[in-house]
Amino acid sequence: MTTHSVLSLDARHPLVAKSLVDAHEMHRTVMSGFRGWVQDGDLDARSQMGVLSTWSVDLKAAALVLVVQSRVPGDWSRIPRAAFARAPDVITVDRTFKAGEVVGFRTVVNPTRSRPGRPTAEKVRGTRSAHTTPEHVKRWFVRRLQDDGEPPTAEDGVVRIGATADADALGIRMLPTVSSGHRGKPVRIGRAEIRGSLTVTDPKTLVGVLAGGLGHARAYSCGLILTR
Repeated sequence: MTTHSVLSLDARHPLVAKSLVDAHEMHRTVMSGFRGWVQDGDLDARSQMGVLSTWSVDLKAAALVLVVQSRVPGDWSRIPRAAFARAPDVITVDRTFKAGEVVGFRTVVNPTRSRPGRPTAEKVRGTRSAHTTPEHVKRWFVRRLQDDGEPPTAEDGVVRIGATADADALGIRMLPTVSSGHRGKPVRIGRAEIRGSLTVTDPKTLVGVLAGGLGHARAYSCGLILTR
């Protein structure tokens, strides 16, 4: 069980406009709905509350739709009333999945690959860089699909999603990079939208991915999988 808050916002409002151009400000807007649930300053506050988000913008209509998923209900009273195009819609989601069930899905992800560290250094983690083409994004996602009988984690450590899909039927769209220079720590996040249908193979694993998110940059509105 989880909650979805659907926020319809006016992209011309200063707070919303600031969130659109700065990834950290968008994160602050999302987390403003969950003050008081955990201790201030907790580094894993977002994951404790299961907060994931995704957004889309219609520039012609100057409208931003922000969907926030969480284990606890959001309180959006800290966002100025003038920033809303209409009142927030908070939905309780309580559903189960069965093996063989087919569901439509949409997700915005930060699909990355790891570049090796310096060859002279020992145990140095590679740096991550984002995939920049639809074909590479498709390969990234297909590696995470899980056929019947496969374990939740592949031999190379890739965590699978408890479902499979027809790779040729996936819709991939590259999205603009979002960035932030907050506190002198520049952040650049490559994004891609993936749409299609999933066939459930491991319901428990799928529910875990729906609750916890997929891939990196989950604090910056990536990784939430929406199903219908």
